Amino acid sequence: MSEEWLSRTKLLLGDKKLERLQKAHVLVVGLGGVGAYAAEQICRSGVGKMTIVDGDTIDTSNINRQLAATTSNVSKDKAKVMGDRLLDINPKLQLTILNEFLKGERTSEILKSGQFDYVVDAIDTLTPKIFLIEYSLQNNLKIVSAMGAGGKTDPSKIQIADISDSYNCKLARMLRKRLHKLGIHKGVRVVFSPEDVSKNAVIIDESRNKKSNVGTISYMPPLFGCFISSVVINELLAEA
Repeated sequence: MSEEWLSRTKLLLGDKKLERLQKAHVLVVGLGGVGAYAAEQICRSGVGKMTIVDGDTIDTSNINRQLAATTSNVSKDKAKVMGDRLLDINPKLQLTILNEFLKGERTSEILKSGQFDYVVDAIDTLTPKIFLIEYSLQNNLKIVSAMGAGGKTDPSKIQIADISDSYNCKLARMLRKRLHKLGIHKGVRVVFSPEDVSKNAVIIDESRNKKSNVGTISYMPPLFGCFISSVVINELLAEA
């Protein structure tokens, strides 16, 4: 018997599909505006095992769009705050919290050790994003990757597609170019929006990890996260 909190999910999906979710292990890398919402929806669906990864702390500038960002959580570790939240939703969740930024061979090490059913890439910097995608494919792991939500305001333009079919998204374009050099042309699901980004929404900031900052509205990163969670959940259900 499933727990009472999953009764509505069971009513929709039935026992067999719910059991598939409960037996699944999902890795979520990046717990910012997109990744945290994806992680929460995956948890609320009944997925029984999760590994979440982020080495960042919560900043005041995150409050306009990130799930873990509240004034009382400023300066706290995103991974720890989100881990506590997920366990508050499902105390029986088998949860691994990795408070670190994934780089190079460490990415490969984690992917080989986890026996993951799905990987969520919600990293917002290009090089570690490339590593996660490349190593996921090398390990025959399904992966869905978030493209740029910044500078976008129209929810109706959000799309789910193979990376080869993405267009008019700067991050997707840079990602395709780098992946092509690795011989990867398709096989990665992405959530993206082809909506144009105003030049007025972008500022150059060489002092931070990223060379530019893009203005972001409250609802777009969460919607990207929800689209990503739908990919993960529906593909897991398709296996039931």
